[in-house]
Amino acid sequence: MIDLRPVGYVIGLLVAALGATMLVPMAFDMFAGNGHWPIFFESAIITSLTGGLLALACANGVTDRLNIQQTFLLTTGVWVALPIFGALPFALGATEARFVDAFFEAMSGLTTTGSTVFSGLETLPEGLLFWRGLLQWFGGIGIIVVAMVFLPELRIGGMQIFRSEGFDTFGKILPRATEISSRISVIYFTLTALCTLGYVIAGLSPFDAATHAMTTVATGGFANYDASFAAFNPAVEYVAVIFMLLAALPFVRYVQLVAGTARPLLSDPQIRAFFGTVAVIVVIITLWLWARAGGPDEQSLRKALFNVTSIVTGTGYASADYMLWGAFPVVIIFFAGLIGGCAGSTSCSIKVFRYQLLLSSIKAQVRRIHSPSGVFTPRYAGRTVSEDVVSSVMAFFVLFIVSLGVLSVALGATGLDFITSISGAAAALANIGPGLGGEIGPTGNFGGLNDMAKWLLIAGMLIGRLELMAVYAILTIGFWRTS
Repeated sequence: MIDLRPVGYVIGLLVAALGATMLVPMAFDMFAGNGHWPIFFESAIITSLTGGLLALACANGVTDRLNIQQTFLLTTGVWVALPIFGALPFALGATEARFVDAFFEAMSGLTTTGSTVFSGLETLPEGLLFWRGLLQWFGGIGIIVVAMVFLPELRIGGMQIFRSEGFDTFGKILPRATEISSRISVIYFTLTALCTLGYVIAGLSPFDAATHAMTTVATGGFANYDASFAAFNPAVEYVAVIFMLLAALPFVRYVQLVAGTARPLLSDPQIRAFFGTVAVIVVIITLWLWARAGGPDEQSLRKALFNVTSIVTGTGYASADYMLWGAFPVVIIFFAGLIGGCAGSTSCSIKVFRYQLLLSSIKAQVRRIHSPSGVFTPRYAGRTVSEDVVSSVMAFFVLFIVSLGVLSVALGATGLDFITSISGAAAALANIGPGLGGEIGPTGNFGGLNDMAKWLLIAGMLIGRLELMAVYAILTIGFWRTS
């Protein structure tokens, strides 16, 4: 029998902490004098009391160690519980959203997906806009800890290859998470502050700068305007590109850089492949746009650079309706969203390192066919990759493709057309944000979808953010039978 008390204790503490943070957007509403602040006060009381009582009820089961089942449950449970309470300000506040819409928005925020069901964002109270940004900011720093602490230990999707990056003390999960989070928090805060300053210099108001800095560093994509970044001047787009790219790099490299070691950052094959991929896609789409425009121009380059960076990193901002660029760039953008950034970053999707391991495995297999008597093994960053890592990566790719297919069919069964179904499934599983088409494309939102489609996309966002197998594992009978 799995002891759920340690899991409940941690979840309770995090829920209580989430309730306390609701006082920040409450202060924004009080300062703005819009009369919306009591909603955040009520939500904070409900959330903090519920979380505190849960933690108190489970306190007698706290231990220094979590077993493998408890770790799976904690990893998934946190991302289910927090959006439930994060949805309260949307359900009780100015949007008066139904629970499915409020939960969709909160899940999209905490998973840093960036899909939204709300329109008329410019008319929302300042507190709600800040709360959307804060949810994504929390989700960004949270997923870094998950990617650096939990997923490598759970041997999910090849993430175990990064266990050697430091902090390799399996079993003492919570102390390890505290140690890592304290180190990356300073870096996360610093990047957010620098991004805020960059946006202010580029011409944004302090409020817009702070809110968008949180969603940029989290590669989340929530914006304060329906037009997203099309509402801003060109300088803002260039600032966003810089910090989206920085946020998509492994944060452990920043930790090493601060410690005085720059070599890992400069020699990381993930980072080189990531920048190379972005550069190639930007060049291709820029040349396409220049050909359509009849010659080179800065706007085409900027739009290609911004929107490609946004999609590859899984941020989801848009500064143009790229559905109007033609079929060729739209297809490229769709598949670019399935690439993602680096492992251990705030970025989403499949991640660059998995493609590198896949190609290395294919190369080794081809060489075995050519030379049956030879011994060829996949390599990554100069090291031999173990068979369990290769198997884990292969399983991840298969599971991702199957999940994408099943979710697309399920969305189609709710009445959505083919483009909306497959792009919506990809946007959810890869945590990209916008889909394709007129309804959920870069100029639309998810508010018009039916309730069943929204629930399916909510599940897709959760599954994709936690690298698929962390969620699927707890749905098996064998998981609960294991003592």
